[in-house]
Amino acid sequence: MKVISTDIPDVLIIEPQVYGDERGFFFESFNIRTFKEKTGLDVEFVQDNHSRSFQNVLRGLHYQIQQPQGKLVRVVVGEVFDVAVDLRESSPTFGKWVSCLLSEENKRQFWIPPGFAHGFLVLSDYADFLYKTTNYYAPQYDRTLLWNDPKVGIDWPITGEAILSEKDQVGQPLEKAEIFI
Repeated sequence: MKVISTDIPDVLIIEPQVYGDERGFFFESFNIRTFKEKTGLDVEFVQDNHSRSFQNVLRGLHYQIQQPQGKLVRVVVGEVFDVAVDLRESSPTFGKWVSCLLSEENKRQFWIPPGFAHGFLVLSDYADFLYKTTNYYAPQYDRTLLWNDPKVGIDWPITGEAILSEKDQVGQPLEKAEIFI
């Protein structure tokens, strides 16, 4: 497993060691001991989620203001542009974002710690997106940061119109969003 730093040091890209031949491939998608050793993070995942979305679906930018979730995300079918936005007011990277292209080909994973908003845009015809969380889903604390807030300035590689849920259409801009102290 290889760990790649991003412009926001707490957000990491994880590349697994993939073994392939004419029969196909094999890789260990998660091993807590290796994850702790390579990242220095001591986290406990409590929930696994799987979503399927179609091209131009944009989900996010989601976070829980209480019971915040760390997320380890990956794509098993298709390709997505994945984004993390730092909502920790005390952080030197507050309001900044980083992204990672996740696909079935590169098999990368993206670690997004608690205190970040998270979202993704589907680039392929469809994508199956898997993610582990460090805390349970708590709808009463669920918040949405506006996906196209010009103050955040995410450069989404969108072709056509973004397909958004009603919740994501009415996300809050950073200046009005509840944030982490």
